[in-house]
Amino acid sequence: MKKMKLAALTALVAVFAGFTMTADAAGVGYINYTKVQENYPFAMQAVKEVESKGLELQQYMLDKDKQYKSLDTPLKKKNFEDATARELKAKEEAFMKLKMSKEEQIYNKIQAATKDVMVEQKLDAILSDRVIFVGGLDVTDLVIQKLKNGKY
Repeated sequence: MKKMKLAALTALVAVFAGFTMTADAAGVGYINYTKVQENYPFAMQAVKEVESKGLELQQYMLDKDKQYKSLDTPLKKKNFEDATARELKAKEEAFMKLKMSKEEQIYNKIQAATKDVMVEQKLDAILSDRVIFVGGLDVTDLVIQKLKNGKY
């Protein structure tokens, strides 16, 4: 009976020792999302594309303003305003869809690369650098390197 108790106790100690060794090996990483985004070529290109569409929208408004000023009757101005308002709303909605789509693509690609780094570094989690006050492993440069390798 004593041998069974000793064996059970030994097994229990081994299990707990295994848990503590695993917990010590893992940890928490953190990432500076803004830095990653600023150094990710896909994100930089997406920002340029969105900015270009924004400039097109501004130019559209300037052109419409010039056209409006050239109209001579109140009826023509009213019809022009109504038509322009509809067109502008459609253009603004398309712009916002593009912007949101690009932001989502960037986020998903950065998240996928971050998950790969988390697995490679054997971390339990990767948090935003704004959350970490002391400690943790900065994986920002590892994520940037992974993104620049072109897999994402």
